[in-house]
Amino acid sequence: MFSSAEFWVAVAFVIFLGVLYYYGVPSYVLNSLDSRSKRISDELAEARRLREDAERLLKEFEAKRAAAEREAEEIVTTAREEAERLARESQERLAEFVRRRTAAAEAKIAQAEVQASAEVRAAAVDAAIRASEQVLRGEISGPSAEQFVKRSLGDVKAKLQ
Repeated sequence: MFSSAEFWVAVAFVIFLGVLYYYGVPSYVLNSLDSRSKRISDELAEARRLREDAERLLKEFEAKRAAAEREAEEIVTTAREEAERLARESQERLAEFVRRRTAAAEAKIAQAEVQASAEVRAAAVDAAIRASEQVLRGEISGPSAEQFVKRSLGDVKAKLQ
């Protein structure tokens, strides 16, 4: 037994374990393993917290994006409605402008017709007076005739106008 190599390896191993235990290596190894385990669990907790924060931020940004899309859609809808309203108002203003211009043109035409009618009437009166004067001068003669023609022409002129 004392001569076998296995026995002496076993004795050396026990002595080695004793020396390790004497210097507190097992407690140091256990403390080191415990601290590493604690550090790993802390890192996992931090990773879990960071993941939850990231998920929360993702939800917030998705909500903000959805709100921004709704707002953009409302802006587009409002702009479209405003453009349609402005187009309707422009068409109404244009129609009113055309109506006013047409009415003004019709009024000018009516005024021109009245003026032309008055000018034609005045020309007809002048022509009738001249014709009457020539007829009366040709048929009546003498000083009383001259006075009669003037008075008659004045009466005709007054009645025709």
